[in-house]
Amino acid sequence: MHSEKQSPVKYYVGIDVGTASVRAALVDEHGTVVAHADQPIQIWEPQPDHYEQSSADIWAACCSVTKKVVHGVGAGQIRGLGFDATCSLVVVDKQFQPLAVNCEGKNYRNVIMWMDHRAASQVERINATQHRVLSYVGGVMSVEMQPPKLLWLKENLQELCWEKAAYFFDLPDFLSWKATGVTARSLCTVVCKWTYTSDGGWDDSFWKMIGLEDLVKDKYEKIGNHVLSPGEPVGKGLTPEAAKDLGLPEGIAVAASLIDAHAGGLGVIGADVKGHNLPCENQPITSRVAMICGTSSCHMGVSKTPVFVPGVWGPYFSAMVPGLWLNEGGQSATGKLIDHVVRGHVAFLELQSKAAASACSIYTYLNSHLDMIKKSLPVGFLTVDLHVWPDFHGNRSPLTDLTLKGMVVGLTLSRGLDELALIYLATIQAIALGTRHILETMEAAGHRINTLFLCGGLSKNPLFVQMHADITGKPVVLSKEVESVLVGAAILGACASGDFASIQ
Repeated sequence: MHSEKQSPVKYYVGIDVGTASVRAALVDEHGTVVAHADQPIQIWEPQPDHYEQSSADIWAACCSVTKKVVHGVGAGQIRGLGFDATCSLVVVDKQFQPLAVNCEGKNYRNVIMWMDHRAASQVERINATQHRVLSYVGGVMSVEMQPPKLLWLKENLQELCWEKAAYFFDLPDFLSWKATGVTARSLCTVVCKWTYTSDGGWDDSFWKMIGLEDLVKDKYEKIGNHVLSPGEPVGKGLTPEAAKDLGLPEGIAVAASLIDAHAGGLGVIGADVKGHNLPCENQPITSRVAMICGTSSCHMGVSKTPVFVPGVWGPYFSAMVPGLWLNEGGQSATGKLIDHVVRGHVAFLELQSKAAASACSIYTYLNSHLDMIKKSLPVGFLTVDLHVWPDFHGNRSPLTDLTLKGMVVGLTLSRGLDELALIYLATIQAIALGTRHILETMEAAGHRINTLFLCGGLSKNPLFVQMHADITGKPVVLSKEVESVLVGAAILGACASGDFASIQ
């Protein structure tokens, strides 16, 4: 055998800003994660339904985790960088300095988080206009999108924030600006959360009708008038300052970003399933739904032509997979809900100490406890008398009602670990039934879905995965590469580097 000189491996960096932590991964040209690191970020909750973060804290965490994953790798081998993040709103002034989004005037808290529900009355008024752009968000805008938050800032923090604000960024776009110095926005963020349409751009009449006519002047300078497709290179790549911050080579390609759920969808929906006897084998990608399940859950389905699904966001053109329309269903609280229910139970301390004694996580312990008490029937039947309605933080899809509350029916006077395990199971089942409700609504509108692809933190919980398979009646596929969101972000960097011809 003649030995060929092997060319050095090419690497791409994916950075994912989730709700409570920032993660980075070094991914090779074959899509394998070779290193990853994570770091928590701070959340402030100054009053109910108000959730805030600091863009400086987020950027510092991005720098710290990136330095860890690229440690010891030759600078010439790192070819590109991609970001994804939650669709939170970042506000800065003319000098790009943070501006307070709170009544206390704390400038460092300049991010209104995606899950912030302060703009409830604003979104109600926006929806009352029945403006035509709303047909692209399932007919009803969500309080988690940006127009209601912008209107809230104008009405509540006129002098403190609104009049001084020069740029409003979706968090993924703030990160690509921070890396390149270019204020271009991603088609993904502006289409999914800001009412930009891929064929007509911004609609002046919408902004005027809802009372935000000030954003129209200067050709939408404040919210973005230069829009790039996800994976397109931004500017001249990494600036010297950002390169030093991140520990990366100056000038490497930086990609137009994605919202975190969309990066997860990108990282998992195209998986090769040959030889596993799945119904989506040899079927178009449109037969798959990617479900990204973390603090909240998103259900991403693509189609060749636009499908209008009542109560489900979209159709958005090229917002996740270029050339395909995207519909995005979602549940506002899933991982956060399970955590809330388990930690709030009277037997939680007992659970904690038993899990610690068994050297496993509380959820691994609860799963094995359920197996122990299930007797002869499958574990799902344990909750025959216990039911949870999971909309503790409102219903995103398909009921689009942020005023809905959660409910538990079938409680007894029991206070032990059995009771906690059962309410944990019933909560997971309720979330899976919510997924089924979303899928059935998508199918009624014209989607043809036969397989679910799961990723995100909750997909690491076998009970969560099994209940989704049982309750939806569809096979669930898990990727061998667990960190699908980070892979999706790295795919963007690989595309921007020019090493690959397209996202596909």
